[in-house]
Amino acid sequence: MEESDKLKRVVEARMKLKARFEDKIQSTPSVADDRPLGSGKPNRHGMPVVPIGQVVTKKWPVLDLGIQPDIPLHEWRLTLDGEVEHPVQLNWDEFMALPQTDDTSDFHCVTTWSKLDMNWRGVRLLDLAALVQPKETATHILCYGYDDYTTNVSLEEALKPDVLLAHTVEGNPLPKEHGGPVRMITPQLYAWKGSKWISRIQFLSHNVLGFWEERGYSNTAYPWRNDRYS
Repeated sequence: MEESDKLKRVVEARMKLKARFEDKIQSTPSVADDRPLGSGKPNRHGMPVVPIGQVVTKKWPVLDLGIQPDIPLHEWRLTLDGEVEHPVQLNWDEFMALPQTDDTSDFHCVTTWSKLDMNWRGVRLLDLAALVQPKETATHILCYGYDDYTTNVSLEEALKPDVLLAHTVEGNPLPKEHGGPVRMITPQLYAWKGSKWISRIQFLSHNVLGFWEERGYSNTAYPWRNDRYS
């Protein structure tokens, strides 16, 4: 009964949160842009499947800051804090006990390659947000990796249903070189907005620049607007 009640509370909180941000989500450029830049058939959101300046690859190149932290599952922790009603730190078992989502999406790297139709399993950021309940003042998140990487995402982008904290890709545990045990994916933004080796998500009342944003990368990172640099 306790687990059932907990799930019910998470679902109710998730639906309230979704309703709160629905209008903003539906007006974001990767959903509502009437002149998207790219080529090919429409993707899952109605945008050209290949954004402008991108080349499709079958490979999955490895990009990082020169650090690939090794985090045993029994040591891995995810902190959710900041402008939330119920801050929490999850261990691996607690994370895996949350609702799990399977999703297929495309991966667009700012270095001009795109890998299409990747199969993921993980926890929606929306479900994690429902767990901690962002305050009315929350507008953005800042994501932290175990490699000290940071990146910022607006809540209307972060709460989209294809934004996952992914632990599985193509049916296998996410490899360390690609951010395992858990990384965030942001299919409707360039992939640098999804922190590898994720360790913390801080909800904020204002925008804070992350690692690449401080170095001239875009705050918004919309692939179909060629929105790579500020």
